[in-house]
Amino acid sequence: MLKIENIDVFYGNIHALKGVSLEVNQGEIVTLIGANGAGKSTLLKTISGLLKPKNGGIHYEGKSISGKQAQTIVKQGISHVPEGRRIFANMSVLENLELGAFLRKDKAGIQQDLDKVFQLFPRLLERKKQSAGTLSGGEQQMLAMGRALMAKPRLLLLDEPSMGLAPLLVKTIFRIIEEINQTGTTILLVEQNANMALSIANRAYVIETGRVVLSGTAEELNASDQVKSAYLGGH
Repeated sequence: MLKIENIDVFYGNIHALKGVSLEVNQGEIVTLIGANGAGKSTLLKTISGLLKPKNGGIHYEGKSISGKQAQTIVKQGISHVPEGRRIFANMSVLENLELGAFLRKDKAGIQQDLDKVFQLFPRLLERKKQSAGTLSGGEQQMLAMGRALMAKPRLLLLDEPSMGLAPLLVKTIFRIIEEINQTGTTILLVEQNANMALSIANRAYVIETGRVVLSGTAEELNASDQVKSAYLGGH
């Protein structure tokens, strides 16, 4: 579904991604693990058109999306839940969700998807008239995910969904990610919590200083001594 070949991405003079290649098959949950600053968020931003690769190619469903504008990429079926949630704090929960469907014209379909989001996140239904800035961190994460789902993505890019959340909420968010995947949405997940990420992923890639250094099934990476000592607390 998504094929990335040898991309190089720079921030000014900083070579942030160095010849990165990976692929995501339809229906999978693929996770990227790595330390802060390894290039994981940069990779998601490049896929969603917020950054342009200097070299290499990005193909989605067989078509090149490399260097395309972000809104074009959303139209093609890729939604991005950014790190730090980036909700619109002064707007209500409902308005944030409606903005997620900005490019859609199918009113009945939008309403159906709104109902689905409220089923996935009952807390958002309770707070739909509240301004988004008054929500807790966990509720804001739910809102950011719900807003992305309103664009009806076939591929969902999730950047650090568990960041700053209490352990119990992290479990809830991961359960919902699995539910979203089971309804047919393919997921590329960036996550500091490698244990949780590997527990729901089919496959994983490890990124260190802008390069993919390891890849395999989630089971293989879970069992790897290199991954254990670096990312799984040595257990």
